[in-house]
Parts: sequence; C-alpha cells; structure tokens
Amino acid sequence: MPSKDGNRQRNTVCRTVCQYSRDPVPAGDMGKLLEIAEDFRKVKNYVYARYGGIGSLSKISPGYTVQNEMTGSGLRDELGMPSVYFYLAVFEALGDIRGQWTRIRAKVGRLAGRNENFTPEEKHYLRFLLKVNNAFDGVLNRKPAELPEGIRRQQEELAGKVDAEKLHRYLCRQVRKYHGKLGCLHTDKADGFSVSERAYRYGDHGIYISVKEKRKRVFVPLTDGNRYGCQVTVRLFPEESRVEIRVPVQVAVRQHTDYRNTVGIALGMQAMLTTDRGHAYGEELGRFQAEYADWVRRQTAVHHADGGKNPGRKKYGARKHRFEEGIHGYINQELNRFLRTEKPATVYMVKLPGAGTTGPSRRINHSVTMWQRGYIRKRLVQKCREQSVELLEVLGKDIGRECSRCGAEGESRDGVFTCGACGYSAGEKTNTAGNVLKRGTGGRLVR
Repeated sequence: MPSKDGNRQRNTVCRTVCQYSRDPVPAGDMGKLLEIAEDFRKVKNYVYARYGGIGSLSKISPGYTVQNEMTGSGLRDELGMPSVYFYLAVFEALGDIRGQWTRIRAKVGRLAGRNENFTPEEKHYLRFLLKVNNAFDGVLNRKPAELPEGIRRQQEELAGKVDAEKLHRYLCRQVRKYHGKLGCLHTDKADGFSVSERAYRYGDHGIYISVKEKRKRVFVPLTDGNRYGCQVTVRLFPEESRVEIRVPVQVAVRQHTDYRNTVGIALGMQAMLTTDRGHAYGEELGRFQAEYADWVRRQTAVHHADGGKNPGRKKYGARKHRFEEGIHGYINQELNRFLRTEKPATVYMVKLPGAGTTGPSRRINHSVTMWQRGYIRKRLVQKCREQSVELLEVLGKDIGRECSRCGAEGESRDGVFTCGACGYSAGEKTNTAGNVLKRGTGGRLVR
C-alpha cells in the first residue's frame, strides 16, 4: 500500500511479527486470559450460528446491522465481556462468514464455467449474479434486488437473453448444496483473541492486557522491548505457560536495480525449488520432511495403540512444534538465498494443486500430507512482495511431460526427463521449470 514520507511516496507491505513472553505466565493470569479467549469463542460461534445462513446475506457486509443487533442481544452483558473484545469477536466472525461465501461463489462460478450445457450468454448472466451482492442475495432469498439504476438495467438486459428463472434455480441448488457441505462455521478453540490498541499498553519491558475485571490488567514480560500501536492477536499456550503476541506491521518494499532476471521455478518434495537453469534450493527439505513425517506416523501409531490415553501428548506437541519451526526456518533461509542469487525481476511458478493425496502407501501419504507447500508458497509470495519481485502463476496441465526444448512429449524416469524427439535430457524439475518459463513468457498465465 502507498504511504507518504515527506515529499516521497514509498510502498509498504504487511508482515506479521511475533513477540514472546519472557517468563512463565502465572496460572492466575493465564486463567484470566483464557476466560477472555473462551468468551471470544462464544461470541464468534453465536455470530456464526445467527448470521452464517443464506437469509443473512444482506446483513454481513459491511456489518453495522449485525453490530447493532448484537448490541441489543444482551450477550455482552450476559458474558460480562468488555466492548473492546466483544465487537472485535463480532467482526472477526463476520470476516470468516464473508470468506466462506467468497469460497462458495468461486466454487459455483467454476462449475458454471465448465458446464458445457450453458451458452456463453447464460454463463455471463450467472457470473453477473455471483459478482453483484444484491442480485446474488435477491436470487437466493427470492426477493427483489435493490440495485442502482445502471446495474438494474444491465441485469434486465442480460436476463432478457436467457431463461433467467432456470438459471436462478440452478444457482440456488448449487449454492445450497455447497453451503450445506461446508456447514455452519464453528470453533472449539479458545486459545487466543484479538486486542485493539485501547485494550493494551506497553511498559516495563512487557505488555499490560485488559481483563474482564474493571480497571485491571495482566502484565506479561516480553523478550523484546518493541512497542506497537495497532490491533494485535494474543495466542495462549497454557500447557507451556507462555503467551505469543502477533503484530501486523507495515514494512517498506525494497527496490533492487540489479534484480533483472526472469526465472521459472518448479517446487518439489525433495529439493524445495529448482530453476529453469537447474539451480536447486532447499535440497535438504526432502530429508527434513521424511524425518518429520516418519516421526508423526510413529507417534500416531503409539497414540492409537494406547487408546488416546498416553499422558505424553504435551511432549509430543512441543516436539512437533520444534520440528515445524526448524523446517520453516530452513525454508525461509533458502528462499532468501534464491532471491539473492538469482536476482529475479519476475518469477513464474505453477499454480499448486489441491491437497488430495494418492500415494501408493501410508508412508508416501504421510510425506505428501506433511509437505509444507502452502507455507512455501505463502512465504515466497511475501518475500517477493518485500523485494519488489513480480510472482506470476502459469497453467500447469501436462507441464511435466512436455519437452522444454522442442515441446514434444517425453518421459521421466528416476528423476530424469528424456525427450525422444530431440534427444534433450535434464533433471525432471529442471525441465518442468523450463516449461514454466516458456508458458509464463508466452502469456499462459492463471488469471
């Protein structure tokens, strides 16, 4: 986002930084924080249940109607919850509901776009309904849509070219189907809550957090002396007697005059990232992942054998956390090395597949499940933004079977790609990265 600094304008991106409690949090103080977290959970579940349905579509954005109704519901007085927490919980839940509706619309839009029985005009009309909030709400709730004059005329024009009633029924069926599959949002976790700037203050090398008692705050000593002035998230780890503060901060985007290259990359489970020139980064990731997956598999088997009564789950959670932190640290280190070495202005990558696993054995399935692909992509996106590097996704269908030199179909065996047409031979991931670069520079992008 742009921000002004004197007469200059500089770009910033948001990143999350963490602060950690320095000393074990006393049980009494942790109990007070957990009480807020539990109330936060109850408010969110109340909002999910009351406003997560189709009938509340018109209320959830921007949400002031919900805010007023929640004020009159009496829930805050019943819980004895400070307003600084109550309304944050309400709007956080509304954000989750809006996110769920975004996923439902995207799913229905993809299905309609692939439906060969629809004409281009019918697909266009369905896209219009999915995009315009009031029109979407009107169709699902069988009521007249309140639209601006120009939008209303556009809908009437599009509806006149199709069987609108048939498409309305189709839209209602699909939305109700996938809304039903996702179900009502709900959370059983009471391990954290959001805190506005009014509900905390820094001081004495720590943070004072408001609790439910009037004019009372819990003091948590921190490992650093940084101070922030924005909404933060408090994460609670009662079993470890510690607290974590997550803070969104704006950092300046760095500009590199020597970052001029165009690079295609392929992600993998063994080497994290391979470029079109055959340079590999994160070559130890496969080993780390295999050790992690085998350990989780063994621990799960032991847990099931004990009937879930193994008292060592606290140690298991701590060890699992250390495993993940170690892998994440390695991933970030190698992504930084990739950017420093390759100096890219533009990076092309394949759009990652879904989370389904089809390995031939449990061991392979565990490895695929443990693969940190979501984390790798998230960190790559963040780091590219911070370094002013353009990151674009390309279409990935059959990308590993094409020869990056001549385009013919080849075969891969033992990690090596060979083209029978032109004789080209290279590492499987190197060939894939070459195809990524070709498709990216050729404009075959995911829009």
